[in-house]
Amino acid sequence: MTSILTNSAAMAALQTLRSIDNGLETTQGRVSSGMRVETAADNAAYWSIATTMRSDNRAISTVADALGLGAAKVDTAYTALENVIEVMSEIKAKLVAAREPGVDKNKINDELKELKNQLVSAAQSASFSGENWLYNSGADALGVKSVVASFVRTASGNVKVATLDFDTANSVLIDIQEPDRGYLTRAIDADELVDEPTGTAREYYLIASNPVTSGEPIEIDGSTDYEALDDMISVVDNILKDLTNAASTLGAITSRIEMQESFVASLNDVIDKGIGRLVDADMNEESTRLKALQTQQQLGIQSLSIANSSAENILQLFRQ
Repeated sequence: MTSILTNSAAMAALQTLRSIDNGLETTQGRVSSGMRVETAADNAAYWSIATTMRSDNRAISTVADALGLGAAKVDTAYTALENVIEVMSEIKAKLVAAREPGVDKNKINDELKELKNQLVSAAQSASFSGENWLYNSGADALGVKSVVASFVRTASGNVKVATLDFDTANSVLIDIQEPDRGYLTRAIDADELVDEPTGTAREYYLIASNPVTSGEPIEIDGSTDYEALDDMISVVDNILKDLTNAASTLGAITSRIEMQESFVASLNDVIDKGIGRLVDADMNEESTRLKALQTQQQLGIQSLSIANSSAENILQLFRQ
């Protein structure tokens, strides 16, 4: 039946065209944004996961920056410590040279003073971002220093920040207020370093603190005998061993930070990739769909035009 009041064909064509237009709008949005899940309305579950992971990824990026800062602090301390070890080796060599008969011990002591000044300078200069792990002039110990290492989200959804901790008791060289806390300011009993201790303490220190460290300073003059020189050499060698251990500890921390930096960078990339799998549009597929929908739209418009013109054919029946 043909009716001039109700054009069923036009209504069907219009409904189809609206459906095509909706699909075309969705596809054009995906092509322009590159995302198939851009809002919660597109896919609430995937949108929620992607939003949370994007937030976590920003936190992980901040962790990478914090690791860089921590690495810089450790590298600064390690570099200064390397210099201190070289200077300590030179001090040891000077003391051994002072044991030779006929040498001018006062001249050697002048060299020792300059080498000690270099030790203090190296320790004071090992500062980065306001932190110095080798030199302490405060009343309190420097304590444990933490470097942000990772951002963790547990299976229950809770989050926490993990850190790499380093006890500066393993690195402090000079402590002005408490000499026993510094490798170079503490007094060391030379009698405990020999194979057959006599039981009589013979303490020596390298750098004076305030209050002055107990024991005798490692200084020489024309009257310094061989026994005292041997004690000083033993004490300096013992300090060198401690400094070598401290450098090894800092080196291990440096290696750990480098591994963590590499892991965090890879983790960041993997999370980005995972988010992309959830919400990114397949541009090949979407471009193909867009072309198909554009063709359907043109056909729909043509179909609607035909349906609208069908009613005009009724006029031919009245032209007689």
